[in-house]
Amino acid sequence: MSHESDAAVLDRESATSEFFSDVVAGLSSEPRTLPCKYFYDARGAALFQKICELPEYYITRTEIDILDRHRAEIAAHLGANIELIGLGTGAGTKTRILIEALEKPAVYIPVDISEKQLRQSTGLFRQIFPTLEILPVCADYLQPFDLPSPRHKAARNIVYFPGSTIGNFDPIGATEFLQRVVDFCGRDGGLLIGVDLQKDRHVIEAAYNDKAGVTAQFNLNLLVRANRELGADFDLRRWRHCANYNSINSRIEMYLISEADQKVRIEDRQFDFRDGERILTEYSYKHTRESFAALAGKAGFDFQKMWTDRAALVGVFYFTCSRGR
Repeated sequence: MSHESDAAVLDRESATSEFFSDVVAGLSSEPRTLPCKYFYDARGAALFQKICELPEYYITRTEIDILDRHRAEIAAHLGANIELIGLGTGAGTKTRILIEALEKPAVYIPVDISEKQLRQSTGLFRQIFPTLEILPVCADYLQPFDLPSPRHKAARNIVYFPGSTIGNFDPIGATEFLQRVVDFCGRDGGLLIGVDLQKDRHVIEAAYNDKAGVTAQFNLNLLVRANRELGADFDLRRWRHCANYNSINSRIEMYLISEADQKVRIEDRQFDFRDGERILTEYSYKHTRESFAALAGKAGFDFQKMWTDRAALVGVFYFTCSRGR
């Protein structure tokens, strides 16, 4: 029997309505913004997979290398018979390394906003791990959602949040998000999380301005999606991608820049853009070991260990939780 139908999925009508509301609100704000969570339609998810393979984009391959080299030690910290809750695990490359190292994992719950990618990775994982209970959830994990009830009872819950996605939150937002993660972990649970560390700005900027232009396509795909799903009339020839490192706030800032004075319509709304005006689509904070341990501590986590690479580009942090429900 196929397992595809048991994936909990987003309500498409309400998701489109939320997309419209968020786009209108963002373009009406100062500065203008578009939420980065809307990068990941089917094309956006595919483009991000290409980004992860680019020579300039160190984050994915470095985190994979860290997991691979330290898999036994990481698995020992997480323990046996766990429920693994993966937030935004995408194609599951890193999660597979983790699950292969774990001792008799009880349950795996992948949560991702890209339904197509979630179904593909779930199908693959069910082939690779036939005895593992896998309960996929298609949802925006930035919003409240319910976890399914597993058949198997686990010893403890571990939340895995890879890819340095935590950097997309400002410090206050990151603390609030991690406070919600505490509830998923429960008392005596744990958090394994990838974090992009502070480093030379040229290394960071190159990762978001690749020579092949894939990140530019990824960024511009937000406008393609708005045209397709919302009936907007963005002219892609009049927009360009740009990413700069803000050393004061320790974050990369990604923009779409208008290359002319122009008007854009979305249903009955009109937005006027000046030549050179920017739409902020993403920022990604970079942390130190000390700053991120302190940030997670405010949310209720206790720092235990960080694994990193020789160049200290990326950190994989492990926290325990003694305050959860």
